[in-house]
Amino acid sequence: MQYITKTGQAIEQVFDDLAQLRIRVFRDFPYLYEGSIAYEKEYLKTYTQAERSFLFAVYDQDRMIGATTCIPLENEMPEVREPFEQAGMDVSRIFYFGESILLPEYRGHGLGHRFFDEREAHAQSYGTFEMACFCSVVRPEDYPARPADYRPHDVFWKKRGYHQEPALQSKMEWPDLGETESTAKSMIYWIKPIPPTSKLVSH
Repeated sequence: MQYITKTGQAIEQVFDDLAQLRIRVFRDFPYLYEGSIAYEKEYLKTYTQAERSFLFAVYDQDRMIGATTCIPLENEMPEVREPFEQAGMDVSRIFYFGESILLPEYRGHGLGHRFFDEREAHAQSYGTFEMACFCSVVRPEDYPARPADYRPHDVFWKKRGYHQEPALQSKMEWPDLGETESTAKSMIYWIKPIPPTSKLVSH
């Protein structure tokens, strides 16, 4: 396995790999995402335009098999920032964790924890961020496409110290599998305090 990290504009160097991985993983429940490379590259521009954005990726030879990203919340899209702004929270003190994606055949070997470790360390290294957050899509329990053996990641996230905050919710749009038009999906946020580290890393 090969591990790489990139920040800011340098993330663009692996756009194609990251876009393909996102499309593959997010096709599965609960996202059921009908993605396209063009849509992905437009979305990922947000990360190249933020100096403190961060990517950690895993390769098996020349194939990206897992990746995770994070970005200061103040640099995220308005629909991501809005719930926090409406709640009167200081978005300049919050780091937003984007995708944490891994091909199914590579799961169960600790990479999920590594992804959180890397992002939390990156956010802490600046010494000014006080909270980490991410969001997950809300699908009804009786959703027709829900696999019978599906198990949400809630237990894992709680073990990492995150808790769901019902007061923080938003809507995001993407086309479901087999559809061409984007539709709004309900998203709920998970948050965790991340006290700044006393030993700052130079950037």
